Amino acid sequence: MKHNTIALILGGGRGTRLHPLTAVRSKPAVGVAGKYRLIDITVSNCIHSGINKIFVITQFQSTSLHRHLMQTYRFDAFSNGIVEILAAEQTQENESWFQGTADAVRGSLHHALDYNPDTVLILSGDHLYRMDYELMLAQHWANNADITVAVQPVPRVDAPRMGLLRADEDRNVVEFVEKPQDPAILEKFRAPENLLSASDKSSGEERFLASMGIYAFRPQTLIEALSDKTIMDFGKEVLPQSVGVRKLQAYPFSGHWEDIGTIRSFFDAHMAMVQPDPPFALYTPKWPIFTRTRSLPPAQIIESQIRNSMVSEGSRIIGAIIEDSVIGLRSKVRKGAKLKRVVMQGADYFDGERVKPGAENDSPGIDLGVGENSILEDVIIDRNARIGSNVIITSKSGHPDYKGDSYYIRDGIVVIPRDAVIPDGTII
Repeated sequence: MKHNTIALILGGGRGTRLHPLTAVRSKPAVGVAGKYRLIDITVSNCIHSGINKIFVITQFQSTSLHRHLMQTYRFDAFSNGIVEILAAEQTQENESWFQGTADAVRGSLHHALDYNPDTVLILSGDHLYRMDYELMLAQHWANNADITVAVQPVPRVDAPRMGLLRADEDRNVVEFVEKPQDPAILEKFRAPENLLSASDKSSGEERFLASMGIYAFRPQTLIEALSDKTIMDFGKEVLPQSVGVRKLQAYPFSGHWEDIGTIRSFFDAHMAMVQPDPPFALYTPKWPIFTRTRSLPPAQIIESQIRNSMVSEGSRIIGAIIEDSVIGLRSKVRKGAKLKRVVMQGADYFDGERVKPGAENDSPGIDLGVGENSILEDVIIDRNARIGSNVIITSKSGHPDYKGDSYYIRDGIVVIPRDAVIPDGTII
C-alpha cells in the first residue's frame, strides 16, 4: 500500500554542550567529517527512505542552516519532492518563541498538514546514524499503531540522560520515563532479551531501552496530543501521557546511532571515523550522505606523511605530518607542521577571495590554516581559523574547562573557534 509520509526535522537546537562550535550556528549546522553538516545525515536518511516531503523546523541562530539547506537540496521540476524551512514565527495567537520539541511541532504543523499526510515522521537534525525509515514505518502501519518510537539499547552509563521505556513481547510500550536519575527507577527499564536480539545488541552487558528521538505519528493522534498548549516536550510529556491511552509501539533499531552532543563525543566520533573499521562508515556506496556540491580542486598533498586520516577537497598539505585527523574543505597545512588527532573544519573561502571594505586583503597578518612548524594534538579547529607558525597546542586531558584568548578547553580538548587568530609562537 502506498503511504504519504512527511518528515518534520527539528533543527532549532541550541547545542549548548557543543559550545563553542555552536557559538554562531545551531547544532544541526555544525560541520561533520570535514565536508558535511549534521543536518545532512537526517535529510539523506529521508531521501534514501523514499520520503521526499521534508520540513526543517528552525529557530536558534538559523542563518547558516538556512543557507546550507537552500544551496543543497533542490528537487527537479518533474518531482513532487521538497525540503522546506519552517522558521519560528510569531502569530496573532502566539507571540512567543518555541519552548520545546512538542511546542515547535505544534507551531509548525499546520504548514505540513497541507500535504494531507497519513503519517508524520518526527526526527532530530543532530544525530549520527543511517536508518531506513521505511522499515520502521512498515511496523507502524502493520500494527495499526498511533505512535511508534525508534529505540536502541544503551549501557547503564548513558541511560540517565535518555528517555527510557519498557515494552511487552508485542513491542507495546507500557511505561516511559525521561532521564531517570534514581537507580531504583532505572532498574525497571532493563531491555528485555527479545528486543535486544531484534536490535542486534545482545552482548551480555546490561542494557536499557532508550528512545532515539524518532517518532512516527498518525496525524490526528499528533493533533490531539498537542492540543493542550501547556505541553512543550515529546519525551517529558507527550510520550509518557500516551502510555495506556494510545497504541504506542517500540521499533528496535540495530545500526549505529549516537547523539554527538558534547565536545568530547564530537571529537571521539571523528577519531572513530578515521579508523580502518569505523562504527559509522562514510564509504557506503548504496547510502551516500548528500551535501552541497562545490566546484573545488582535488586535495593536493606534497612531500607529506599522512596516516589514518581524511582529507577533503580543496585542501593543500605541504611538507606536513598528519595522523588520526580529519582535514576539512579548503584546509591549508604548511611545511613542518605536525597534526595528531585533529579535527580541522576547513574554510568557507580561500585567502584573497573575500576582501573587507577598506582593507587591502582579508588576512590579518596570518593566513588561513596551520602555519609552518606548528604542533597540534587533540584539537578541534573551527571554520576560517588562522594558526600561525611555531604554535604548540597539546592535549589537555584532565584539565578543567577553560576559556582563554581565542581558544577554549572543553572535555580535555582544545577548541579553536570560528575566525580565531592564533599568533606565531603561541603555546597552549
